[in-house]
Amino acid sequence: MIVKTKKYQLPTGTYIKMGLATVLKEQWWVILIAVAIACGYFWIASIWWIIGALIAYGLYVLFWAIQFTGVTQMEQNKVIFDKMAYEIDSRQILMKINTKQGMPIQWNMIKKAELSKDAFILYMSKAQFIHLPFRIFNSDNDRKFVETILKRKELLK
Repeated sequence: MIVKTKKYQLPTGTYIKMGLATVLKEQWWVILIAVAIACGYFWIASIWWIIGALIAYGLYVLFWAIQFTGVTQMEQNKVIFDKMAYEIDSRQILMKINTKQGMPIQWNMIKKAELSKDAFILYMSKAQFIHLPFRIFNSDNDRKFVETILKRKELLK
């Protein structure tokens, strides 16, 4: 069975928010470095330790925000933000710009999948993911079929 979806365009703002949230979840330990810097206050009592730690962590988050914003502006990545339809089966995900142009993505390229309250998120790397909101599926059975495929491929727990 092949699940064909409605056309969907990933908004750049959604991409930036989701990418930033993913990086911050994966690299949660960076906040521990900021806390360690702030603990310098106990060595030499100065508010500058805390301010320095906050600035360092703020710059870290700003760095990743700039990275994800830059991806949305690059010409070679414009295809990611075009309106596409998806054809999903147990062999691959076919991202179709139109009836003649498309790009297959094999399931082994997907590192993990996440089921949020309103979408499937398929991660290929930190900065590459496929966002499939439930509203693009033509029926509830299509959505359940995709969920079954993800569970069979052991991408969704």
